[in-house]
Amino acid sequence: MSARLLCLGLVLVFATSYAAAQVAADKRRSGYQDMGEALQKMQDDDTANPGMLFVQLGGQLWAKPMGADNKSCADCHGAAANSMKGVATRYPAIPQGADRPVDLEGRINLCRTENQKAERLPPENRDLLALEAYVAHQSRGMPIAPPYGPVLDAFRAQGEGIYRRRQGQLNLSCAICHDDNAGKKLAGIAIPEAHPTGYPIYRLEWQALGSLKRRLRNCLVGIRAEAWPLDAPEYVALELYLMERAKGLPLETPAVRP
Repeated sequence: MSARLLCLGLVLVFATSYAAAQVAADKRRSGYQDMGEALQKMQDDDTANPGMLFVQLGGQLWAKPMGADNKSCADCHGAAANSMKGVATRYPAIPQGADRPVDLEGRINLCRTENQKAERLPPENRDLLALEAYVAHQSRGMPIAPPYGPVLDAFRAQGEGIYRRRQGQLNLSCAICHDDNAGKKLAGIAIPEAHPTGYPIYRLEWQALGSLKRRLRNCLVGIRAEAWPLDAPEYVALELYLMERAKGLPLETPAVRP
């Protein structure tokens, strides 16, 4: 064996060992790993995952002309399987010409109002959730890859401040539950690490698909804090930080949770 081949072999061995070590060192857990086998099978099987009904509806809406311009999403973007692949892993992001980030549903509404001349869809609207689920589903299995920049970093820092700030009558922060006590049981259910890997998500508790904002609002109510309106910018800032915490974890949309 030549010295060159030997060196190449050593490099490959080192790279493989380093990658394996990185995976082993990453102790983060998606909420999927805290569920029982039955719920995991429900999420894994597209014929049993109730969130897939919304993905199918989103596919129909993607191809349906809307608004005064009578244009569909497909008219601009073509096949979602190509044009939307990886998009959901990079949101929230700052739209061109804007000075603040929007989440994925905010981007969908911008497309509706600016390109289709259609009305905005309100938070938790079925069609908005379906479109968001359809777009995010195109990135299923891809690693979360949040964007960076001075403006985004400032909003991300705001989100981290919210995550770590005690609030409400119970005087709790997100970090106390999801960092300090993750994995412990609360009312018989494991406390997750709060990685937003599967939104919009189908929760059995809701018997419906719901957004990350809805889940965050539930948390605020749970600690007896004043919940922000669903269009409040604080949710976007907090999502920016949560996506940073989940960087590199695979997207699961549509996930299933208890």
